[in-house]
Amino acid sequence: MAEKVELYRETEFKDTDIEKIPKGWSVLRIGGLVEVGTGKRAKGGGLNEGTVASIGGEHIDNLGRIIWNEMKFIPNDFYNLLSQGKVKLGDILLVKDGATTGKVAMIKNLRYDKVAVNEHVFVLRSKTELLINDFLFYFLFSKYGQAQIKKRFHGIIGGITKDDLENCLLPMPPLNEQRKISEILSTVDESIQKTDDIIAKTERLKKGIMQELLTKGIGHNEFKDTEIGKIPKEWEVVNLEGACVEITDGSHWSPKQVERSEYRIATVANLRETYIDIDSCKFISEEDYMRLAKEGDVPRKDDILFSKDGTVGITFTFKQDFYKIGLLSSIAIIRPNHELLFSDFGAYALKSPNILMQITGWKTGTALRRITLDNLKRVKIMLPPLQEQQKIAEILSTVDKKLEILKQEKVKLERIKQWFMEELLTGRIRVRVA
Repeated sequence: MAEKVELYRETEFKDTDIEKIPKGWSVLRIGGLVEVGTGKRAKGGGLNEGTVASIGGEHIDNLGRIIWNEMKFIPNDFYNLLSQGKVKLGDILLVKDGATTGKVAMIKNLRYDKVAVNEHVFVLRSKTELLINDFLFYFLFSKYGQAQIKKRFHGIIGGITKDDLENCLLPMPPLNEQRKISEILSTVDESIQKTDDIIAKTERLKKGIMQELLTKGIGHNEFKDTEIGKIPKEWEVVNLEGACVEITDGSHWSPKQVERSEYRIATVANLRETYIDIDSCKFISEEDYMRLAKEGDVPRKDDILFSKDGTVGITFTFKQDFYKIGLLSSIAIIRPNHELLFSDFGAYALKSPNILMQITGWKTGTALRRITLDNLKRVKIMLPPLQEQQKIAEILSTVDKKLEILKQEKVKLERIKQWFMEELLTGRIRVRVA
């Protein structure tokens, strides 16, 4: 029979060296509970090919998972000589130095029969029945574990030693409670992973549909070769400028930030795949906003916005006209001639591989990558009949809406996980196992 799990709010706490914890919990040094080892690589560093994976800090993501793509490798003979740093299922990996010190992952699957870590990563493994590895992982992943690691961060390169890690303190609930806390958090993690998988699958589907629709259209049997590839015979190829009434960019002066107002300013950093992240935009004064509006640096509904500096190529149709927002010069404003170009179709066309190849070839700059307005105006795009543009855009928009719902669901799950970690790992919310 499955155990019944009940959550309740704790009322009795005691002071410890790390924080208030429930009276029934203890606090112990990690060093007394865990084996800590690290690995190394052969002279010359990791190999690009092989059968023995070598995990470094770059292979640990922000969600506590291993990035198995673009893995490095070590020779099999070298692996056999390692006395520590070999990885098993259930192990915890923690980056020990550099800019990502403290990044942590749990080994829940192994893509290779033999896996080790390099000299920048610790392998942690519980050596006592009093501690469940999963519970240790979630504590180290949480802001409470990360705070202890950052407190011990030191050195010229920056990092923590084995002694530093072993001297970190761990709140210790009873074993059954550790298990249930880990199960709750793992269940949320599994939901996040499933949502991630669906997002990735949907993005692959969208890419395939875009390629099909933007090269073959809907219901065409005859095609022709053009400078941007083979397209339906009825379609035209035009310079982007020829399908627009205006192509310009945002302000070349920066409005002053104010503490609070109903007016905002957006840069490339505020752009997302299909919208402006309003909450991340800085506030500006009404006076500066009115100046931006007068100078044409305010987007209108159904303008196409295009990031032309820094991260080049973020493209979408602006539909957030209920906000009073200005743009800086890193964002291009593409205003279609609506008798020739449907805005949503134009935004999707600018994301297509054939168009991106042109844009990539024109990017200039060293430290800052950018495309000039003149080059953007000369970009050649496909131009189907207006009605077909609308149908193509409607199909792709349906996929985008599904993606947005999935991404919102992922954010919701991540917030739920954060709440559970903050409450369960401090004992403010307890798990009663009946």
